[in-house]
Amino acid sequence: MKKAFVIAMAAGLASLSACNSSPREQTADNIESNTEAVADNLEDAADNVSNDASEASLENKADAVRATGQNQAEDMRTNDPDTNLSNGI
Repeated sequence: MKKAFVIAMAAGLASLSACNSSPREQTADNIESNTEAVADNLEDAADNVSNDASEASLENKADAVRATGQNQAEDMRTNDPDTNLSNGI
């Protein structure tokens, strides 16, 4: 019974901590989710082509989309003024 209670408490605390994330963190999470979905679609398309060169190209694009999304999300989280124009310029 104690184990179930501890697990329930941990799950509850984890869900509460997710609710308190800032709008900036939520935006960064959305960026990552969206770019991950685009990259997954590109990889699915790569699996459906018969040309090896096209498959490699689509997989490279998927990798680039993932990297760009991760960089943009990290810039959003760290408030890097050079990348997200928080300085208004």
